Amino acid sequence: MKFESILEETDGFGRYQIGLVLLMFIPRITIPCHFLLNNFIAAIPSHHCNISSPGSEGIFGNLSEDERLTVSIPVQDDGTPASCLMFSHPQFHLLSNSSSPSEGAVVQCQNGWEYDNSTFISTLATQFDLVCEKRGLAKASATIFFVGVMAGTVFFGVLCDKYGRRSMLLVSYVSSIVFSIVSAFSSTYIMFAAFRFLTGFALTGIINITVVLSIEWVDTKHRTFIGVFGSISWSLGNMLLAGFAYLATDWRILIITVTSPLLLATATWWWIPESARWLIANGKAETAYKYLKKCATFNKRQDFTSRVKSEALSTVATVEHQSHSYTYFDLFKTPKLRRLTLFTGIVWYGVASTYYGLSLNITGFGLDRYMTHFIYAAIEMPAKILIYFSLNKVGRRINQTGTLVLTGFCILINIITPIEYWTFRAVIAVLGKGLSEASFTTVFLYTTELFPTVMRLNGLGYASFMARLGASISPLIMLLEDTWKLLPEVIFCMVAIFSGLIAWLLPETNNARLPETVEDIEEMRKKPICFTTEDQNIPLKLPISADTTQ
Repeated sequence: MKFESILEETDGFGRYQIGLVLLMFIPRITIPCHFLLNNFIAAIPSHHCNISSPGSEGIFGNLSEDERLTVSIPVQDDGTPASCLMFSHPQFHLLSNSSSPSEGAVVQCQNGWEYDNSTFISTLATQFDLVCEKRGLAKASATIFFVGVMAGTVFFGVLCDKYGRRSMLLVSYVSSIVFSIVSAFSSTYIMFAAFRFLTGFALTGIINITVVLSIEWVDTKHRTFIGVFGSISWSLGNMLLAGFAYLATDWRILIITVTSPLLLATATWWWIPESARWLIANGKAETAYKYLKKCATFNKRQDFTSRVKSEALSTVATVEHQSHSYTYFDLFKTPKLRRLTLFTGIVWYGVASTYYGLSLNITGFGLDRYMTHFIYAAIEMPAKILIYFSLNKVGRRINQTGTLVLTGFCILINIITPIEYWTFRAVIAVLGKGLSEASFTTVFLYTTELFPTVMRLNGLGYASFMARLGASISPLIMLLEDTWKLLPEVIFCMVAIFSGLIAWLLPETNNARLPETVEDIEEMRKKPICFTTEDQNIPLKLPISADTTQ
């Protein structure tokens, strides 16, 4: 007897599963808040050199604030005070003829900076003076976070399989709360960066385990729905982040605010069951049977105990158990699987790099950063709904290629559109963001169907690593705007189009039987084999462990 058959006896998508999915929804709202937190905590407000210093009274002390700026700070070409330069000595002659060219020597800021606090009370930049030559450190904190996520993927993946989903989920909850709170009270940038890394590391457990538990307790035919529903938690959390940031304009308070849902998640952890599939695979059939009976009771399947005996669980052959002999190295051993792996990795890198490149660039469209972030998040909802139907109508490959290439063209249009047409630029940017989200939704399902059952977990793990790599490099690419303002957009445009074209080289999987073994990949079906009503005996196995969080 297969586990899927046993789960069907409990009602594979009843009240028990719905309750579990809703419990998983709470912590998953926190994930996008942390992933895109840098849009707000690392914001760099307008600033100029601090012109107050001991002994600056006398004539200088009698001047108004505007007059002090005039004689102390050189003016840039756009008429605004310079952010990182000041006169070595006050230029009092500018008071009588402010339009005359400056002849005074300019130097770097000598006494720190003064910041515009009208939008943010405090950010990383204002707290640790991450401006001018240290400006890159503000954006680098996002990269440090994503590197932590990459490291956590390996760590929690191993421990989750060894010690179980439920116990490691509690470890992830508690450690995420502790590391986040400590990072909020950091006294130095080094301390903040270290605990921000650990926060990303700990949050990975929530990302992976909540998805795994949701999928392992739901029957096969509802897994696609669960995947889409779970991704809605990302969009909802993303929209909430704009509201949280608007209300909490101090970076420390904002970190604590977006972490607070994990306190509720920890309180409800006691109601979360262990994965029955994992328990069976690890020889704990009696414990698994207790959870299955509880599931059947909640779902009003009172005849479960008479139809399924605990002894039957010990004979269950699970896909997980069979896949333990495969490693990531096996993805590159055979020619066609190696080609599939390389192409899929490029697509995932392109999808993640483009998504975060757009998501972390929320200025320059004529709207404030809160409204831009909210619109960027809100457009994800219709994008998910449309791509859900489109995937079944026109297939995976066309959708994957189309969404990526069109995202690239949206970026290209904004590159060549003058900045004064900010309304048009904002519309195109939002459209590109929606297409980018659609490509992210597509790539999860597509990758699930591309890799064979015996290596599907390894394939998704590799793909997730490539996605995190793309996410971690995106903030660094944005620093290239100091070299040329449009260079980051040009790079994201090229990456989106190139990865979209690579996606066209992948096989179509819509209405095709999933490959079960490496040999199935090497034989490469020339034509998809469509399912019919007579194919009910063909096991259609989807992955039991997938990182479907962006």
